[in-house]
Amino acid sequence: MKMTKRRRWIIAAFVGIFTVLTFFSYCWSRQSIDVLQRRQQSRMSPVIMIPGSSATVNRFDTLVAKINRMDQRNHSLLKVKVYNNGKITYTGQIRQNDNEPFIVVGFENNHDGYNNIKKQAKMFKAAFNQLKVRYNFNNFKGIGHSNGGLIYTYFLEHYFNERQIKIKRLMTIGTPYNFAEPANRRTQMLTDFIKYRNNLPSNLTMYSVAGSENYVEDGLVPLSSVMAGKYIYQGKVKHYTQVTVTGKLAQHSALPQNQEVLDLIQQNILEHDNPQRLNGRRAARFAN
Repeated sequence: MKMTKRRRWIIAAFVGIFTVLTFFSYCWSRQSIDVLQRRQQSRMSPVIMIPGSSATVNRFDTLVAKINRMDQRNHSLLKVKVYNNGKITYTGQIRQNDNEPFIVVGFENNHDGYNNIKKQAKMFKAAFNQLKVRYNFNNFKGIGHSNGGLIYTYFLEHYFNERQIKIKRLMTIGTPYNFAEPANRRTQMLTDFIKYRNNLPSNLTMYSVAGSENYVEDGLVPLSSVMAGKYIYQGKVKHYTQVTVTGKLAQHSALPQNQEVLDLIQQNILEHDNPQRLNGRRAARFAN
């Protein structure tokens, strides 16, 4: 039967569309494979830090400067700010061949309160998604000061669903897991954290650091609120360790500059040190 002109046109169009789709599918697959290979081969293991309420991306400047003087490795410092309208800006840069840079993620909405913690965790997710595309790391470490630790906890429980990227270690510093409430009265936030703790990465090594001016609080956060982190992490992550620092600069806002805290970061977070050495600090360790 003789093929009509219309039928030939339809067949040609079908072949053309199929060819274009096949080409784009190949390009997408090739690009995905290349990204996966770069990620698998990456040697970068950044330390991603989140400041607490009312703090800016400059919160950890002194911490990074002191760490660089201590280990003389000249870690880069990249600052990422997430605005309420979704805009994300970058200040500083990661030096070439720096495999362990510090990255600080801060927010325009840096207010206190559980509802804001949830909003900030979603904003952190947006920044994290950009960072993983930009730098193709396959693992990272986390540090959260004060409410920064709450943001990290909510992020891990609700947004961190990565197969190719591992969070190796997390340290929260002066984090009020139960806000300012006494130990016998759980906030809704703590109740929710406990409810969703099965979503935490099971291979995570976690450190909860508390400051104590008088063995009751750090001048702002009750010690019992920091210690409430055990109800969230203990038994759900690979290792959970509680550490209490006292003495000079044990006050809440000063903790990121506290020499004991800096020693703990260098010994237990950074790659070249033993993550289980606590140098005799007051600590309690729990493991699955």
